[in-house]
Amino acid sequence: MSLLCHVAGEAWPEDEITLAGKACKLCKERGCGDGGRSCYHRRRQSSGLRRLLWATSRDKKRRELVVIYLMEDEREEASETLIRRSKRTRIHTSSTADVQPSKANVATDGVNDGRTSNRREQSPTQEEMKETFDDLDELPPKAKRNRPTTHGPDQPLIEVIKGNGKLIPEMVKLWVEHFDKDPKHATVELLMMLFEACGAKYQNEQDFLDESDVDDVVVALVNLARSGEVDDCQSSKKEFKNFRDNLVSFWDNLVIECQNGPLFDQVLFDKCMDYIIALSCTPPRVYRQVASLMGLQLVTSFIKVAKVLGAHRETTQRQLNAEKKKRLKGPRVESLDKRLSVTHEKITMTEEMMRKIFTGLFVHRYRDIDPDIRISCIQSLGVWILSYPSLFLWDLYLKYLGWTLNDKSAGVRKASILALQNLYEVDDNVPSLGLFTERFYKRMLELADDIDISVAVCALRLVKQLLRHQLVPDVELGSLYNLLIDDSPDIRSSIGELVYDHLIAQTFNSSQSRSTGDDSDSSEIHLGRTLQILREFSGDQTLCIYFIDDVWEYTDAMKDWKHIISMLLDENPFVELTDEDATNLILLLCASVKKAVGERIVPATDYRKQYYSKAQREMIENNRRDITVSMMKNYPQLLRKFMTDKAKVPLLVEVIIHMNLELYSLKRQDQTFKDVVQLIKETFFKHGEKDALRSCVKAINFCSLASRGELQDFAKSKFKELEDDLIAKLKYAMKEVVDSDDEYSLQVNLKRLYELQLIKCVSNGSLYEDILVILRRFRGIDDEVVSFLLLNMFLHVAWCLHSIINSETISEEALSSLLSKRTALFEQLEYFLQTRCEVQEEGQCGNLLACRANFVLKKLENLGYCPDESVLQKYWELCEKQLYISDETEDEDVNKDYVEETYRDAVIIAAAKLVATDAIPKENLGPEIISHFVMHGTRVAEIIKHLIVILKKKDDISNIFLEALKRTYGRHLAVLSVSSDDSLSSKTFQECKDLAIRLSGTFVGGVRNKHRADILKIVKNGIEYAFVDAPKQLSFLEGAVLHFVFKLPTPVILDILPSASSLKDVQKRTENVKTDENLISWRPYYFFVDSLQEKYAKLEGLKDEKGRTSVRSCGRPRKKCNIEGKKLFDERDSSEEDDSISSDHGPQEQEE
Repeated sequence: MSLLCHVAGEAWPEDEITLAGKACKLCKERGCGDGGRSCYHRRRQSSGLRRLLWATSRDKKRRELVVIYLMEDEREEASETLIRRSKRTRIHTSSTADVQPSKANVATDGVNDGRTSNRREQSPTQEEMKETFDDLDELPPKAKRNRPTTHGPDQPLIEVIKGNGKLIPEMVKLWVEHFDKDPKHATVELLMMLFEACGAKYQNEQDFLDESDVDDVVVALVNLARSGEVDDCQSSKKEFKNFRDNLVSFWDNLVIECQNGPLFDQVLFDKCMDYIIALSCTPPRVYRQVASLMGLQLVTSFIKVAKVLGAHRETTQRQLNAEKKKRLKGPRVESLDKRLSVTHEKITMTEEMMRKIFTGLFVHRYRDIDPDIRISCIQSLGVWILSYPSLFLWDLYLKYLGWTLNDKSAGVRKASILALQNLYEVDDNVPSLGLFTERFYKRMLELADDIDISVAVCALRLVKQLLRHQLVPDVELGSLYNLLIDDSPDIRSSIGELVYDHLIAQTFNSSQSRSTGDDSDSSEIHLGRTLQILREFSGDQTLCIYFIDDVWEYTDAMKDWKHIISMLLDENPFVELTDEDATNLILLLCASVKKAVGERIVPATDYRKQYYSKAQREMIENNRRDITVSMMKNYPQLLRKFMTDKAKVPLLVEVIIHMNLELYSLKRQDQTFKDVVQLIKETFFKHGEKDALRSCVKAINFCSLASRGELQDFAKSKFKELEDDLIAKLKYAMKEVVDSDDEYSLQVNLKRLYELQLIKCVSNGSLYEDILVILRRFRGIDDEVVSFLLLNMFLHVAWCLHSIINSETISEEALSSLLSKRTALFEQLEYFLQTRCEVQEEGQCGNLLACRANFVLKKLENLGYCPDESVLQKYWELCEKQLYISDETEDEDVNKDYVEETYRDAVIIAAAKLVATDAIPKENLGPEIISHFVMHGTRVAEIIKHLIVILKKKDDISNIFLEALKRTYGRHLAVLSVSSDDSLSSKTFQECKDLAIRLSGTFVGGVRNKHRADILKIVKNGIEYAFVDAPKQLSFLEGAVLHFVFKLPTPVILDILPSASSLKDVQKRTENVKTDENLISWRPYYFFVDSLQEKYAKLEGLKDEKGRTSVRSCGRPRKKCNIEGKKLFDERDSSEEDDSISSDHGPQEQEE
């Protein structure tokens, strides 16, 4: 045993290095003059381990740490232990040989100073030296710290990889040292780790494994997998949490550590690559996953080595060129030339190893059936091309990224897009990507509308890179602009960023002049370009709103309130706005203000309430303050300028709702505020359109609530004046109707009253009775006037009901007045329902609006109203007529006031609320509403779906479902009786089938067991209905009943199908009937019976199999082995080196 010493901190003289008084012998033999530092530096021993011990100096003033490295014999096994003590700790040995050393021998300086002072001044005896070395075996107690365990010589490599990844670098160094001494044993150890990483429990002799054929070993490993002797190390178990990262780290460290040794011996890594490539082509998925992971990482690590070698080659080449300028020959030139040749040879060997893995592994696994393997391949290829373009930035490799843009897995498509995005970010790569871009850019544009949102967002960013390099013609971008109104906010945000960069800021177009002046000039240019885009959408305000919402985040000019106001007031003589541009600019101003204060300007997809953080709320308040300060002085001028413009004034008036009105008081702008309120009041009486009226009412109501002090009193007084003036104008208009039949003034003021009553209760005195008089005396007045008369009556009754509900005490007089008003209202409703079923378009609108009053009055039970069945029937007839209005008709009426109240979804909501709130018996309207489930688009279907959920929670749903199916099927029979058009009859029958599919689809999962009785009832009663007038209604079996039979739970089908209540019952109904005489009419019956028998046969077979074996038989059945999967690529073999990038797709088949 030998000792090697090294002093921490500084070099100590040899005679002061002691271990209980004994100097280091090895230092004396080697002549270490610096305390052992030179003999420790650059020391590499293959198997010896170091033990850190404590020692002391004989010098009292230099009590420092001395590190003693204990080098044991190479064949001995030891563990590495670190013993730490304080500086002043002493090693105390007993003077008596009989006393054994223990923990008590170690004491502090203060306690043992007297007993050890003399001992420090004299040399230790042999007995003391022996005791000191014996004392080394008894270590002091360790502090409880979570220290990673080190890698011992007998610890398998796979255990370290499954464990602490921090130990991998040290483990790799030890393995390389072991390889230097025993290559054969170390190689076998590495290959066994490779097999164990794949999960195989392969056992074999070392000599046999080293000499055996790769194919024979791989076949044995596959047989182990077939017999189930495989562990999945990539599972989600806790012990395998970091397995993938550790395995990648191991191979990366191994390649780096071997770059000056076994990496280029063409033995070790060739053997590893052979096994990895062979395992990556085996059927077991776990083998392919792990082998692909290791192979791909090897290429990545080889690239690191090649880049280092490339840098050395460049350095050597420069040195050689410089040396040749001095002398053409010489030892220095020969040395540099030889070094350059060796480096170049190593680079060539490294690239050959990369090609070997690429052709043997990548070209097969990039089309693997496992999407995770395909994703890993494409991600790795993107890294290779980006980090080592000299080898991989060629069409031979780029084509794989283009082919996988068509992959059926969204993750693979996304990986390919991200890889391309990284490539296009480097300007130097673009020239080499020319042919690839020309071939695949159209597919990149198509992916912007991918079904997967994350893929589409990444594709839009990729298109942005293409535009930056001007690789896509503008004519190809037309389809992208349709994404401005996409449902996904992420897609809209991405396309908004692209539109801003390409069309507004024009950062991609070098030929366009870019703004280099101040922010004002930049805002003016950007606003001008924005208005130019809005001019293209001026016919559709919805498109304009979507466009503003998409680009608002990126366009700072939209937040330049002062500049926008300046443009609207024509303060810049060089900028002339047309009327269309002024309208669009006001729309932009209003929408931008709403966005700045945190409001949504486009419909939300999730309908969840928005929540803001503290920082966001502060930002919103700052924006509100900036808006108010910017508009405070100029706002009255804008109102005066555009007061009479019905297109601009609603948007302009609405801006005040988002301002901080307290600033008017703080900045002493009282008169400005009063002017604004007065202008809003005047605007209210200058317009009769819905948008202008609603904006004015909201604005003046906000002013009366949000202002402070005297300004609030002023706003309230103006609001009261507006109400009084409106009542006076309305009574005068009624008088004009009585005197001269002039209905226009009455109609306009009724609209104003309606908008006012939507916000507050109007004390109209005898106005309610005056409205009743008009309705009773003048039955022939315009239908729109009638509708607003009824609507105002309804709102008045609703406000009266609201006051009674919220009051602490209810007076008999108030209750009696409410009942009389309610009775009068419904008398008028019933009259118009009875006499005006076939009305003009406007009248239909009015009557439907008025009928929506029914469900509101359910709020107070003793004031409930239950109309008779004839009234409900008339009401539903009007609703059905509105439901059947085409989308084109709705689009034509989009500019009419209040037309959205008559859209299909509004009508179905009104009817559904009557059923959901039990205002009417659900048996009346419930089946009628549900029968329209699949007929009128997504919005109506969603409303009816919510109604079904509510009805399911209450009671039996089977009768309603069956009645809905009967009414849909009845419409089909009605078409058959009056029309010989096969296409029309097929359409109605398909509607019946679609309804049955949707209704039966509500019974899924555990709900099927819960509603088993309902499903059985629908099946049995449906069969009865089908045979009522056989064979006329037999198609009801195929169109409706059959879909519910298949929703019955499996045990129930096995129990009931053989009984007389289903299959046999159906067959008994035809025992005495000659079905052969009319086979066409009885075809639905035979189809139904055949389907049941097939289902019965399958379940019987399942039942027999369940009785024969205990193997799992529940759950989803296993897929057939011969089912052909979805094709990924066209017929082409990608593994051939001569594959052309111009081919449309990659290889067709996906390999296992």
